[in-house]
Amino acid sequence: MLKEEHEVAALGAPHNPAPPTSTVIHIRSETSVPDHVVWSLFNTLFINSCCLGLIAFAYSVKSRDRKMVGDLTGAQAYASTAKCLNIWALILGILMTILLIIIPILILQAYQ
Repeated sequence: MLKEEHEVAALGAPHNPAPPTSTVIHIRSETSVPDHVVWSLFNTLFINSCCLGLIAFAYSVKSRDRKMVGDLTGAQAYASTAKCLNIWALILGILMTILLIIIPILILQAYQ
């Protein structure tokens, strides 16, 4: 028994020649970048005044592609442009629809 204690004391603690290593895990915060594809598709199919809906759809697809690659800054830039184009397409579409309703009514009233 005394011999075993002497061997343990002589050996000491186990030596590890490599320095301790640490593992760092980078967790990317997933920020949601809306790409406005559905809104652009709606504007392309139904309103599409001055082809703004189609251009907005192209920017929306570019935004989605940038998001898939991981370029959130580029995706945000394309999404911002698509949103602006969608707003203008919607405003112009609503104005054109209202004018297409009001102008014939005014013309009919002028002839009566």
